[in-house]
Amino acid sequence: MVQILRADSVVYAVVAAYAAIAIDVLRTSGVLSAFTGLHYAPVWIKVFFLLFPFIYGMLGVLAVVHRIKTRRGLAFRMTFSGKRLAHFGAGLVLLFAMMIFHEAAGSIKDALPIWHGGFPDDAVQAEIDRLLHFGKDPWRYLYAVVGYGSVRAIVEWNYNQGWFIVCFSALFWVAVAYEARTIRTRYMLCYVLVWIVIGNVFAGVFLSAGPAFYGHVTGDVARFADQMAFLNESGGGRHAAVRIQNYLWSLYERHEQGLGSGISAFPSMHVSLVTLNALFLFEFNRKWGLAAFAYVALIVASSVYLAWHYAIDGYVAIILTIVVYTVVRHAMSVMPAEVPALEPAQTPWPTKDVAV
Repeated sequence: MVQILRADSVVYAVVAAYAAIAIDVLRTSGVLSAFTGLHYAPVWIKVFFLLFPFIYGMLGVLAVVHRIKTRRGLAFRMTFSGKRLAHFGAGLVLLFAMMIFHEAAGSIKDALPIWHGGFPDDAVQAEIDRLLHFGKDPWRYLYAVVGYGSVRAIVEWNYNQGWFIVCFSALFWVAVAYEARTIRTRYMLCYVLVWIVIGNVFAGVFLSAGPAFYGHVTGDVARFADQMAFLNESGGGRHAAVRIQNYLWSLYERHEQGLGSGISAFPSMHVSLVTLNALFLFEFNRKWGLAAFAYVALIVASSVYLAWHYAIDGYVAIILTIVVYTVVRHAMSVMPAEVPALEPAQTPWPTKDVAV
C-alpha cells in the first residue's frame, strides 16, 4: 500500500500546495471569511466512505456469487485479494485528499465575487453568445424544439442528480479500483488541474454569474425573463433549477458559505468533468467514448436550457479540458512509470476498438 501511495505522490503534492496557497491568498487578501470550512465533508464522507464502498463491495460479492460453483473460491480470492484491498485502501486515502482539495477550490470560488466586487463579465459574455449563434440567445433555439415541461423535468434531474452520479462514481472507481491503477495518477492529476485552471483561474479572470442571475448583476431582467418564467414552472421541486439557483443567490446576498456555494458561470465545470471522463474512456474504447462525448453534448445543452450557463461556458470548458488532459498525458508519458502495465490477460478494458 505504501508503494501505491508513493505512486500518487505528485497528486498529494499538488493538493497540499494548492490548499496552502488558497488559505494564504484568502488570508492576505482579507477574505478568509470565504473559507468554506468543512461544508463538503459531511456529504463527501457519506458518499465516498460509506455509500460507494458499500455498493462497490456488494458488486464484488455479486461477481463471486454469479460464478459457477467450482470457481467461486478462485473468484473470491481474486476479487478480495491483498493487492486489490491495498489499492482500495490507498484509494480511500486519495479520496480524503480530494475532499480537502474541494474545500480549498470551493473557498477560492466563493472569494471570486468578493475580489471583483460582483460579476463584471456577464453582459460581454452574453453578447458573444448571441453573436456566435446568429444573433439569437441559444436557449431560444432549444426552447423552440424541446420547450416542454416533461423535457424540463428530465433535464433537471439529469443535470442536478444524474451528473453527480456519473462524475463522482467515476472518481470513486478510478481511485479505488485495481483495474484503474495504470490511469489513476494521471486521471486524478487532470481532475485537480481542471478544477484549478478552469474552476478557479479562468473563472476568476472572466467572472460571470450566468443567465439565471443576469437580471441581478446587470439590471436587465427582460433578456432572460421568458426563460426564467419557463423554469419557474417547475416550482419548488427537489431538482428544480430555480430552487437551487435561489439557494445560491441567497447565500451570495448574505455573504455566507454553504454546500455548493460560489457562483461562477465561465467556464462550466459541469461540462469540464464529463469531458474529462469522455477523454479517458475514449482511450480504451471508441464506442463507449463516443457515447460519453454525446453525454457531454447533452450537458452543454442542458446547462444552457436551465439558464446555468451561456453556451460559450461549455465550449471553452471543453477546449481547456482537452488542453489539460493533453499536457498531463504528454508529461506523464516521459516520466518513469510508477505502476507496471497490465498484463494482457488481466486488462479490464475491451481489447478491440482501442484508440491509438
